[in-house]
Amino acid sequence: MPKMKTHSGAKKRFRVKKSGLVKMAHCGKNHILTKKSSKRKAHLRKGAYVDATISSTIKSMIHA
Repeated sequence: MPKMKTHSGAKKRFRVKKSGLVKMAHCGKNHILTKKSSKRKAHLRKGAYVDATISSTIKSMIHA
């Protein structure tokens, strides 16, 4: 059986921290920004952590 390959899309979008949490960037910051408020865009700039329900799936995609 050959080795599992790392999911290319996942490795570009997620980082696993030392604590085991999976960090991600918010979506919705690329286009149609004129109708979004400055407050909303500022909050989208900050990183976020993936929900615990899908973190194991993402970890298996990255550490394959």
